[in-house]
Amino acid sequence: MTTYEHRLPNGMLVLLRESHAAPVATCWVWYRVGSRNEVPGTTGISHWVEHMLFKGTPTIAKGEMDRLIARNGGTFNGFTSYDYTAYYETLPSDKIELGLQIESDRMMNSLFDPEEVESERTVIISEREGHENDPEWWLGSAMMTSAYQYHPYRNEIIGWKSDLLAMTRDELYQHYQSYYMPNNAVLVVVGDFDHAEMLAKIERYFAHLPAGPALPAVRAVEPEQQGERRVVIRRPGAAQYVQVAYHAVDCRHADFAPLIVLDAVLSGAKGLGFGGGAQTNRSARIYRALVETQIASYAGSGFRPSFDPGLFELDATVQEPNTCEDVERALVAEVERVRAEGVSPAEVAKAIKQTRAQIAYSSESVTQQALQLGMWELLDSYKRLDTILDEVAAVTPEDVQRVAQTYLHENNRTVGYFIPTEDEAGEAEDEA
Repeated sequence: MTTYEHRLPNGMLVLLRESHAAPVATCWVWYRVGSRNEVPGTTGISHWVEHMLFKGTPTIAKGEMDRLIARNGGTFNGFTSYDYTAYYETLPSDKIELGLQIESDRMMNSLFDPEEVESERTVIISEREGHENDPEWWLGSAMMTSAYQYHPYRNEIIGWKSDLLAMTRDELYQHYQSYYMPNNAVLVVVGDFDHAEMLAKIERYFAHLPAGPALPAVRAVEPEQQGERRVVIRRPGAAQYVQVAYHAVDCRHADFAPLIVLDAVLSGAKGLGFGGGAQTNRSARIYRALVETQIASYAGSGFRPSFDPGLFELDATVQEPNTCEDVERALVAEVERVRAEGVSPAEVAKAIKQTRAQIAYSSESVTQQALQLGMWELLDSYKRLDTILDEVAAVTPEDVQRVAQTYLHENNRTVGYFIPTEDEAGEAEDEA
């Protein structure tokens, strides 16, 4: 399918893709800002600003966006990640101009009313406290702060509680006026429309908006890990959990596709966006080695596209009477098998077939297509959506063994245990 690319005078990139299978369309605005762009003292600021853009403008009052979208038969939402923030509306195609109107308006005119800022402080701290009821959230957070000792990927997207308590309305508004501007945005519209007519509407809503200031580059580079790190979380919980993480590569690296196939060999193929696709892990190595043998009640792996080098992760829920040590040995044994013995051509062919299917499944709807176009443009180029299937198809068994040997070794590894306690006072033990 053809993707039409256009750059507005204020620097905003516009990507349009026609899809006439159904009378629907979706409008996404992506901003090049996430927790990667944050510093200690204001962690969580991007996620908080994301919330504030739902709190109204002088022309669209708080709560009116929900009513407008619902009245016109659509859905909308937003989210913040490590590398980006995005908002979207999916509507009947003859109503999609409403999405353009909302996004243009809140890009410039969001109110940041002081009372709403304080109200949202309570909401976000409550959201964080909800995460704190999840043992795997505690362990995942400890793993990130241990694996990343310098790069901002170490910080939770929602932010540290001390920063959420201290952050001011002025800091939030300054962040909004710096990063949520046309020159830092990509507008993606996919659906049942004529691209020339849609571009004329987009120019009417966005071309007159002023560009924002030049933005500081993220210079942080995580130093090479010099030995295994270990962390133990002891808190109330119902089960023991194990996570193992290895530093890997960013999505523009030549080893990205082989690592995606390695992940599929270990625990089944996944889509590369958010959700989509079916579970295919029951015939994969980790499921057969840990779940079928009842060492773990759940076990898997994961590797996702990221702007800076990300982590290749393994995780499992311990099945009693086994221990965290038993599960760690079993997970690492599967990694060592690939490093020592490699993988068969049939296994790689199956992983490639499943991965290509999952990527295709995760791009079926207009909403998912816009998500994939926007995500890839912010991480590399939207054109990767059209080439990633070929990159995966070109991976060989030798590539899979080579990336396992290169990245999945002891000195590059962080291991974490979650061990349940009876009391309410949890603690973390960093053994690095």
